[in-house]
Amino acid sequence: MAQIISVHSFRGGTGKSNLIANIASTMALQGQRVGIIDTDIQSPGIHVIFGLDENKMGYTLNDYLWRRCNIQDAAYDVTPTLQSEPLHPTTVKGSLYLIPSSIKAGEIARVLREGYDVVRLNDGFQELIRTLKLDYLLIDTHPGLNEETLLSIGISNILIIILRPDNQDFQGTAVTVDVARKLKVPKMLMVINKALPNLDFADLQEQVEKIYNVPVAGILPLSEDMVQLASKGIFSLRYSGHPISQAIKKIAEQITGLVVSR
Repeated sequence: MAQIISVHSFRGGTGKSNLIANIASTMALQGQRVGIIDTDIQSPGIHVIFGLDENKMGYTLNDYLWRRCNIQDAAYDVTPTLQSEPLHPTTVKGSLYLIPSSIKAGEIARVLREGYDVVRLNDGFQELIRTLKLDYLLIDTHPGLNEETLLSIGISNILIIILRPDNQDFQGTAVTVDVARKLKVPKMLMVINKALPNLDFADLQEQVEKIYNVPVAGILPLSEDMVQLASKGIFSLRYSGHPISQAIKKIAEQITGLVVSR
């Protein structure tokens, strides 16, 4: 049974898109058929990590939402991108597809002005799973809570909430957890990102799990290496031995170890 995984943060700047790209890539390396759909339509960007040139992209999620194409027409096979990563000789056993959103100002403005059909978006999720024979579909959501995000959370088998060890993130995340519980999301996991390396990670995990009563799947340290890469590739493939990469591998293993029904 295919698993739909929404990855969400209450605020922007948490590193959500990088986390999704790295988790999905790790899962594909392990033999899974994985899709990523960028529903952060107001501020898209995950395509940059996979080296997709927005000026050369054909169809996007926007085209599907405006009924210009089928959803699978906007799916790009980015598996070769994983295989071409430098210093990574491992053969990719699975497949990875990306459905980007348009970076064109006019397309973004139309979404802001008119919104879009969230029921059609949900139908697109199911069509992608069926036509691409996906094991996992990861949804890159828009930060905060709106109708589209609530839909994504509401249909998910697993919700991953990413937050920084920051008081504003802590307060906003409490709202997200409360909403997810009301929507009866079967499984929630927390990921703490950009944690200062000198923090006691075990203590931080204990605090967060006590506050939200949600398991922490991993803690990713703040890293100069990640900053220097600047979204120009898949971090966990270029730095396979890095603490961030090791944490991402454990997160991916926890996800693939879950089979959750709605």
